[in-house]
Amino acid sequence: MRLTNTTQSWGALARLLHWAIAGIILYLLGLGVWMTQFVTDALAQFPLVQTHKSWGFVVFVLAVIRVVWRLQNRKAPALPAHMPPLEKLAAKMGHLGLYALMFVMPLSGWLMASASPLQDRFGVKNKVFNWFEMYDPFVPGSEALATFFAQVHFYSALALGFLLLGHAGAAIWHHIHHKDDVLKRMTWGK
Repeated sequence: MRLTNTTQSWGALARLLHWAIAGIILYLLGLGVWMTQFVTDALAQFPLVQTHKSWGFVVFVLAVIRVVWRLQNRKAPALPAHMPPLEKLAAKMGHLGLYALMFVMPLSGWLMASASPLQDRFGVKNKVFNWFEMYDPFVPGSEALATFFAQVHFYSALALGFLLLGHAGAAIWHHIHHKDDVLKRMTWGK
């Protein structure tokens, strides 16, 4: 398998980034629901939130690498010829939405945590796996900003969940119904 993309298939690095980001995002969506809906004790929730923030940072970095790689590696498999124009437009818009949310989710999470007055009150730092501290643009914090970014984060998570379901569903539909190579070229493919 080639490292770079071809007009028939995605390259090894594009596939690796695709599946790594997808796996981490699914983990983060599950962890986000778990820590906010099922863990009520703040002391038990704290390490989960720190882990969530750290992996969110990883998604952001991988998304940057993915976009830079894509800009440097312009070849890409075309959408199947049998797809109607409206379906092609939906696929392109879905991909743009996924890319946008790969940035909106970690940024809104970071800004939400940074704006929280609780961070200042308890001296909590936004750390990535306890290796380094991220910049805090809101000192002192603002409850109004924290609430705004929390809403952005929540609604972006819902949108991301729906887009992921649509994305995976479309790939499976292409594989089973159309028997084309849409799924193959991002998995075991050509």
